[in-house]
Amino acid sequence: MGLILGSGGKGGRRGRRALNAEINVTPFVDVMLVLLIVFMITAPLLVRGEEVNLPKTSSGPIKTEPNDDPLAISIRENGDVFIQTTLVEDVSTLGPQLQAIIGEGYEQPIYLRGDENTPYGRIMEVTAEIRAAGYTRVSFVTEQKK
Repeated sequence: MGLILGSGGKGGRRGRRALNAEINVTPFVDVMLVLLIVFMITAPLLVRGEEVNLPKTSSGPIKTEPNDDPLAISIRENGDVFIQTTLVEDVSTLGPQLQAIIGEGYEQPIYLRGDENTPYGRIMEVTAEIRAAGYTRVSFVTEQKK
């Protein structure tokens, strides 16, 4: 005498399949890879500020932490100063404007992008204002020599 307690086989419920409790991660991985590629392409574009003709040097790349969100300050050939893409009317107000944007994050990196034809005095004037505001991580951005 035998009794078959069904587990979805021939002796149990006919016509119904057992539930599959496994998680299908393939769509999740596909979406993550697409997002990774999109962010890898767009991340370098986010650091860009105003268009300037950068000087060409043989220096290496700037080393930053992965979670750093740098702020770009650009100086055009005519001396105009931009925070990202916003024009700074008076350089003496640069410090308070940086504090309004960054706050007390004195260790946040600031990228200074000066046109190669900008007078040295103007670049030093902007650098002095940034340093006077208390920001210590200022990096000068250049292009690689070809």
